[in-house]
Amino acid sequence: MADNASAPAPALTLARVRLGARGPLVRVRVADGRVTHVVAEADADADGDAVVGGERALDLGGRVLLPGLWDAHVHLAEWASARHRLDLAGTASARAVADLVRERAGASDGAVLYGYGFRDGLWPDAPHKRLLDAVVPDRPVALVSADLHAAWLNSACLALVGRGEHPTGLLREHEAHEVLSALPAAPVELVDGWIEDACLAAAARGVTGVIDFQFGDTVGDWERRSAEFRPAVRVSAAVYPSYLEAAVKRGLRTGDDVGAGGGLVRVGPLKLFTDGSLNTRTALCRDPYPGLEETDGAHGIEETSPGELVRLMRRAAAHGIEPAVHAIGDRANTVALDAFEAVRCRGRIEHAQLLSAEDLPRFAELGVVAGVQPRHATDDRDVADRHWAGRTERAFAYGDLLAAGARLEFGSDAPVSPLDPWLAIASAVSRTDDERPAWHPEQRLSVPDALVAAARGRRLIRVGDPADLVVVDVDPLDADPDTLRAMPVHATMANGRWTHGPY
Repeated sequence: MADNASAPAPALTLARVRLGARGPLVRVRVADGRVTHVVAEADADADGDAVVGGERALDLGGRVLLPGLWDAHVHLAEWASARHRLDLAGTASARAVADLVRERAGASDGAVLYGYGFRDGLWPDAPHKRLLDAVVPDRPVALVSADLHAAWLNSACLALVGRGEHPTGLLREHEAHEVLSALPAAPVELVDGWIEDACLAAAARGVTGVIDFQFGDTVGDWERRSAEFRPAVRVSAAVYPSYLEAAVKRGLRTGDDVGAGGGLVRVGPLKLFTDGSLNTRTALCRDPYPGLEETDGAHGIEETSPGELVRLMRRAAAHGIEPAVHAIGDRANTVALDAFEAVRCRGRIEHAQLLSAEDLPRFAELGVVAGVQPRHATDDRDVADRHWAGRTERAFAYGDLLAAGARLEFGSDAPVSPLDPWLAIASAVSRTDDERPAWHPEQRLSVPDALVAAARGRRLIRVGDPADLVVVDVDPLDADPDTLRAMPVHATMANGRWTHGPY
């Protein structure tokens, strides 16, 4: 059962800590999950690690105190499971994946061999079931793409889910999701244990909260988990359209506390889709994809019609559930913004990867948050250069969005990229993650702006704020991109409780 999740944490004073990047030495007192005092160290009446007025004053040795970081877009069960699956990241061809599968197949237990992380957008060969059949003819193999929008199965696995006649074994979008849902699921207790560990690992990187966009009954799943363990991070659990009416019937609203987490688990936004993804060439774009001009999918796919999108958003907003609309291509983002304009509700657009210039100011005008994943800009720069050729000055345009007044919130889309906010911060600041020059450097963000986006808009630590804090060993303003990526996190606090560190 949860370990007294609603009980308040003991009051604590953090002594000799620097308030933000290049900030002054202060003492910060937390009690009942809130920041109650921020006092200059020079005005304090005691020094060092001591007990003052019955409270412990913890000396943090001049380290830097920042607002707690959030990952505003994760798929927690997928991320937790991917940490235990065959890692396909970095594979350069379908043949290379098949070779990895051959090596792993004999050493793995379980009926289905799962792999995760392939990106076929630049491969010289195409994924096909024949390649997998040649190396693992009898055991089911299911491989998931890095963007979660495609699945590659061998014949044994296709037969297992009743798709034995599929011509290639490569399934995309709805068909991929249906097939993966039909595969035997790992025991709930096992996956929940993986998720608990993944939350602890996130806290070790300074994360104090996540928005969980895991497919399925995410709210119900977190109600169950919160009765079994206290998550190391706050969780905002998304609602999917098939569960919208149940949420409305229960009177659930975005931001409501649910479960036994003592305020750590809340109802999140309604997740809706306008299009697919860049890597699968299914993102909905105004211009056709090179080489696909004469095909039905030349411009990508429309996942939800504009009329249906408005209907669902209006239904949710009328009952206090804010929409979060997946939109990657420029046409998809226009459709999403048009829907927000029609409904006039608060909400988010997730990804916002390719934008038309005229849509940039609309985020601020409509009060729509841009939930973006800066690591995708560096991971997908080559794919974008190929499939969005001539348009990439409008791709992952974080500098332009910020200049237009938009509110940015960083996420990882884990497992698409690792659940580590410092990777997002470094990518936003540098626009490169290898030896190459910055990709569209005009879209870089400053370190302070990147930190704000990684903290869901918190720029300062003020009296009355939630005691969601992170202590780091290096001032981010003095860190180069490599140091930012590997930022040494000394301790993390969520809701006034240490979730990582030596305390």
